Amino acid sequence: MTSQVIHVIYWAGLALIALGAFGTIGAAVGVAIRDPFPFGLLLAIPVVVGGLLVMGALILLWRSFCEFYVAIFKISEDLAVLRADVERERLTRASN
Repeated sequence: MTSQVIHVIYWAGLALIALGAFGTIGAAVGVAIRDPFPFGLLLAIPVVVGGLLVMGALILLWRSFCEFYVAIFKISEDLAVLRADVERERLTRASN
């Protein structure tokens, strides 16, 4: 159940990052259109490149954040199983 919820959260986060990327590209196009020909284009290209690099870094960070939570929940499930095994073994020893 938990991995499915984190899967949905992961895709929702990627959608927000994609919206940010589209906003960055839109802002760069707006700057290129608003300013005179050479200066607007010279300003728009670094904005697009920088914005896409930042979005790529955000995608990697978001992925690692979600993978971290999946790992934490898996560890929690494994510890619960180990705890149940220890309790079962303790009860078996006590009854003997």
